[in-house]
Amino acid sequence: MMSIPERKDVNFADTWALTDLYGSDAEWQEDFQWNQDYLNYVKGYQGRLGESAQLLYNWLQLGDEMSRIFERLAVYAFRRADEDTRAAKPQEMCAQLTNFMTQLNTATAFETNEILAISDEKLEQFYQDVPALEGYRRHLDEIRRRRAHILSPAEERLLAMAGELSDNPDNIFSMLNDADLTFPDAIDAQGAAHHVTHGSYIPMMYGADRTLRKSAFESLYGVYERHKNTLAATLAAQAKQLWFFAQARNYPSALAAALDRTEVPESVYHSLIDAVRENLPKLHRYTSLRKKLLGVEELHFYDLYANMVGDVEMRFTFAEAKELVLKALAPLSENYLNGLRAGFEGRWIDVYENVGKRSGAYSSGARPHPFVLLNFQGTLNDVFTLAHEMGHAMHSEMSNVNQPVVYSDYVIFVAEVASTCNEALLMEYLLNHTTDKREKAYLINYFLEQFRTTLYRQTMFAEFELQINELAQQGQGITADRCCEIYRKLNEDYFGKDIVVDDQIALEWARIPHFYYNYYVYQYATGYAAAIAISRRILKEGQPAVDDYFKFLSGGCSMPPIELLKLAGVDLSTPAPIHQALELFDQLIDQLDELLAE
Repeated sequence: MMSIPERKDVNFADTWALTDLYGSDAEWQEDFQWNQDYLNYVKGYQGRLGESAQLLYNWLQLGDEMSRIFERLAVYAFRRADEDTRAAKPQEMCAQLTNFMTQLNTATAFETNEILAISDEKLEQFYQDVPALEGYRRHLDEIRRRRAHILSPAEERLLAMAGELSDNPDNIFSMLNDADLTFPDAIDAQGAAHHVTHGSYIPMMYGADRTLRKSAFESLYGVYERHKNTLAATLAAQAKQLWFFAQARNYPSALAAALDRTEVPESVYHSLIDAVRENLPKLHRYTSLRKKLLGVEELHFYDLYANMVGDVEMRFTFAEAKELVLKALAPLSENYLNGLRAGFEGRWIDVYENVGKRSGAYSSGARPHPFVLLNFQGTLNDVFTLAHEMGHAMHSEMSNVNQPVVYSDYVIFVAEVASTCNEALLMEYLLNHTTDKREKAYLINYFLEQFRTTLYRQTMFAEFELQINELAQQGQGITADRCCEIYRKLNEDYFGKDIVVDDQIALEWARIPHFYYNYYVYQYATGYAAAIAISRRILKEGQPAVDDYFKFLSGGCSMPPIELLKLAGVDLSTPAPIHQALELFDQLIDQLDELLAE
């Protein structure tokens, strides 16, 4: 049985370089204490932002300075907490920081109303008085665009004070899911035990041993079954807090509030669901092919990840994974590859699983460089995860380098494009560099799975999230039974009649952290469609397409996200990219069927 090391036993070279931020927790604490003086600085500006162009400019500059400082504090504290979610000290640091940010947001709550109070004529004069203020025009326009959703100073202060409470559902879920839940061992066909963790579960699902897959599936969901009521209450709290803040700001729904923040029309969300539902027969066709190729009388959900090309397995060391990613992303230019090498050699990445480490993977864009969390197991999926997260990291790095602080943090709508484009290029490289039919079939199997798990599955998640939030808005109870009912029906719709909808899969909602991210998941699907289009353009057109793509990567939030994507040649205001991507999915089904029929 594989042993998971304690954090202290992990090889230093395989951990991220948090010392690039602070040399120790004590150093962080000293900086944190000193920077609380910013509370006094901001008080000197209250009631004065409309006095002069220079004073407004100084205030905006102070905001940039605070962003830089508190980003550093936050990145260190939360990355330390993720190293071992059981450790008390990092959790205390996060709590300190969260509490202070609430205080700071409360203290600066006057900003929006004071900026709104400046007349258009006066603001235009300010731009002439201090030309450097022009650099903040889009930022100021965005504040003024949301005028209908801005409240009185006293009300804004109350909402800011409540801000810390809004994080509680996510924090509670994370503690329960990552720190407290443990799972019984899974048993394979030979009777051997396998330790089930968040990190080991998916590799088991990819494995050829059906007995082990079923056992791991039942082990995992048996634990969630025992905690389903707690998890439903936590999800209900998330939906209720989103609805509270949406109502408080005069939005008709939590969806409208979430998308308005990123300048994405609600039509994009609904158009995605409609387009994917229109293409569900393609997924049903794939499910049917999977059942045939696996040769099972009944297809179960623990069969959905299994390799359909049974005698092929691709394993990689982390060194091999890095080299493969560099080769695959060569079409993006040597400059891009140099950035990747800097990340690999500069310990941007925390590589392997340890006891208590946060599950999954992510990239945290930061200065002086991003930080990437992995739980590398050596599978093909882990290689794609590396390419994915480094796509995020390079996006952050290029935006940070090319944009001022105020515009460097790109919105979540475009966040998944750069990461998924890297995955698409990696897949194209692998398909073009194999001559073995079985290996090619294996890769097409994997490519199809990317479509299933990203475009289809994340859209299904988006439907679930929408329905749960609508229940909250209607004042209906969000219970475990209701969540399971909704989730079961969605699985039936999406996967069709050729799969047995296991009772356990109705509980999957209980373990998805993204339901606490406020309408995040749909962007995996839109981002995937955009990335497919961009990657194919890069491979077809070469450097001109790369140049356009770099404009997008360097854009931060200097333009609305729909417009930024247009720079790279993709228009997500229409469903066309969704339909085009799913046409490719359909073609890949044909290719796999033909390869394995030979």
